[in-house]
Amino acid sequence: MNTLRNKVQLIGHVGNDPEIKNFDGGKKLANFTIATNESYKNDKGEKVEETQWHKLVAWGKTAEIIEKYVTKGKEIAVEGKLTHRSYEDKNGEKRYVTEVVVNDVLLLGK
Repeated sequence: MNTLRNKVQLIGHVGNDPEIKNFDGGKKLANFTIATNESYKNDKGEKVEETQWHKLVAWGKTAEIIEKYVTKGKEIAVEGKLTHRSYEDKNGEKRYVTEVVVNDVLLLGK
């Protein structure tokens, strides 16, 4: 039951080619975004499409798979955990980031 405490599953289209960073010791980091779409009918019966953008990060072997096979526009499924962090930008302002740390990725579509 512990694995259900912080678990995110998303299916969407990749918004940009993943940005890959290489660190000492061969460790890799992949940063990218995906868009998920939802549609519903409003009070007037009109169909409304809503797109949500999600920031994703992946480390290690998962980042290597993303580097090889994931490109802008590709449909993927990811599983991971939701994280929040903050940092100071170059102007000294505090910024907050919410992102999904990806543990598993599944390539969908063609």
